[in-house]
Amino acid sequence: MAISISSTAAAHVAEQLADRGHGIGIRVGVKTTGCSGMAYVLEFVDKLEVGDEIFEEQGVKIIVDPKSLVYIDGTEMDFVKHGVNEGFEFKNPNAKGECGCGESFSI
Repeated sequence: MAISISSTAAAHVAEQLADRGHGIGIRVGVKTTGCSGMAYVLEFVDKLEVGDEIFEEQGVKIIVDPKSLVYIDGTEMDFVKHGVNEGFEFKNPNAKGECGCGESFSI
């Protein structure tokens, strides 16, 4: 089981952690919400929780709880800019569909 991160996303996360001044990485998880059922959740991690999985790539730690990992195993995180918009995109091989706005996905 693994989560990967593009060089662009790794640079963005590293910059955000440096600006913040503390933290060991970024947590990637899922929650039930949206049109399609599940949405990605991102938050800085200052302290690990029991059972957390840690994936380190390009100097950035990605932390995932075991329940979320089932849904996002194999996912690649990218950080993209489209005109004036920018944000994380997820290439999730487990997703069977996404809502029209791209905010949620289904398994």
